[in-house]
Amino acid sequence: MDLGPNSLDSVDYPDYAHALARAITGEDLGILLCGSANGVAITANKHQHIRAAIAWNAEIAALARQHNNANVLSMGARVVGEGLAEEILSTFLSTPFEAGRHERRVAQLAEIEQQEASN
Repeated sequence: MDLGPNSLDSVDYPDYAHALARAITGEDLGILLCGSANGVAITANKHQHIRAAIAWNAEIAALARQHNNANVLSMGARVVGEGLAEEILSTFLSTPFEAGRHERRVAQLAEIEQQEASN
């Protein structure tokens, strides 16, 4: 499902990152793009159960999935070219979460989310 703008006009990125974060359920994965990737990642990470990671190369995308079970990939259009973006996306989509010692850490993130949501 494509929740992005249908033009190249400037938009308020929080609107789109918020919509994507709200649409993510279960094992869904999402992709966010903006100039630097920072704004959309910050916005998405305000939502419970979202682990948005900024990736500027395929290795970072793989590590985000393997170690953090990232479910949203954020890329910066001003810093990542089209060919590299395709490689990063392919890596992100094809890399599984390793679990093991990383599972404990991802569970800690979920605990922090729950604690902060109740405050």
